[in-house]
Amino acid sequence: MNTARGGRGAAPRHDDRRRSFPQVAPREAPDGRFAATWWGNAWVEALEDTALDPARLARGKAYAGRGHVDAITVTPGRVVAYVHGSRARPYRAEIRMRTLGDDGWERFLDEATARPDHIAALLDKDVPHALEAVTGLLPAPGDLVPDCTCPDDGYPCKHAAALCYQAARLLDEDPFVLFLMRGRGEQELLAELTRRNAARSAAETIAAAPPMPTVPARAVLDAAERSGPPLPPPLPLPDRPGRPAVFPPDPEAPDPLALDLLATEAAARAHTFLATGRDPVAALTPWQDAVRLAAAHPGSGLTASTRALYRDLAYALDRTPTELARAVAAWRQGGAAGLAVLEEPWDPPAGPFDRARPALIAADFPAFRPWRNRLSTESLQLRLGRDGLWYGYESDTGREDWWPRGEPDQDPVGALTDLLGS
Repeated sequence: MNTARGGRGAAPRHDDRRRSFPQVAPREAPDGRFAATWWGNAWVEALEDTALDPARLARGKAYAGRGHVDAITVTPGRVVAYVHGSRARPYRAEIRMRTLGDDGWERFLDEATARPDHIAALLDKDVPHALEAVTGLLPAPGDLVPDCTCPDDGYPCKHAAALCYQAARLLDEDPFVLFLMRGRGEQELLAELTRRNAARSAAETIAAAPPMPTVPARAVLDAAERSGPPLPPPLPLPDRPGRPAVFPPDPEAPDPLALDLLATEAAARAHTFLATGRDPVAALTPWQDAVRLAAAHPGSGLTASTRALYRDLAYALDRTPTELARAVAAWRQGGAAGLAVLEEPWDPPAGPFDRARPALIAADFPAFRPWRNRLSTESLQLRLGRDGLWYGYESDTGREDWWPRGEPDQDPVGALTDLLGS
């Protein structure tokens, strides 16, 4: 079970595909060009070349120069900010653009790692022209789609134009903002560039190294059989899995309960695999595995540590602790089959289900109402599983809050009797 996501109390992860930039101080463009880099100016030109009204562009450039654009948020395919106009309330402006597909990013990464100077340029916040020529990172005329909440239907309005000009300054400072607009975060790109560069360097080293002498594996094995003693027999399988070491609490280490749980699970799965050659949980879904983990923990829900386990497992699967607790009760009642009975109503064929109500009436339980695979009273319920067993459920009267109780039985009267006696 993958518990890396952690619980609600865990520190939030950095979202590499969403970046916010503070408001840029007012600044006029001394030479009329708003951006300082070739890629920043190419960004502006992509909008200017398709603008329908040069006057609106001029007012947008003036708005940007006077600092009318608030903080800018950049996500893949979108740049958003509030822009102050003539009214007191700012307008929400945005620029949308198409993100690069996987093929485009593959071309970019291949070209970037083909030459060491390309990687050095990117790390120095520079974009080589060759990368743009191969991948089309920068928008072409018509690629940028402006939008704004103001009533002006210009294309673009002065608020969207101001956002576009101000975004060019962000690109000047950090070209990885452009990569984010096209769909990839900085850390993701750097990690992939590092991996590919290391693989390329390793391949070049191997290609340059002289060939190593080799010996056929069969010759080594034959020599070992002739000169060495026979291998000892395999060790006997222990009666039960071993217990993990005790993990003392440490603020710098993972939660000791989680470590103990994972180590215990690993030992149990390894023991079963050695004994049967089969992994007992390989076919389970993440939700089934989470329920199984919680159900295997003794006393779950009674202590602070086990409540934390329920909280973390439920949060990792977008469920509530109550949903997990109910599922645990079903798992303890009947394993994966019991969990299916809890979560999957179905329409049983004629046979055992049709014979159940007469059997219950004969045993002086006449008030059960049928619905699909369930027979219910105000507070008691029997559910027929696909395995042919009847599972007991109980609820407070009138609440429809059903919880598994008792042991499953092939006989509905037997399951009900166990439910009433539990």
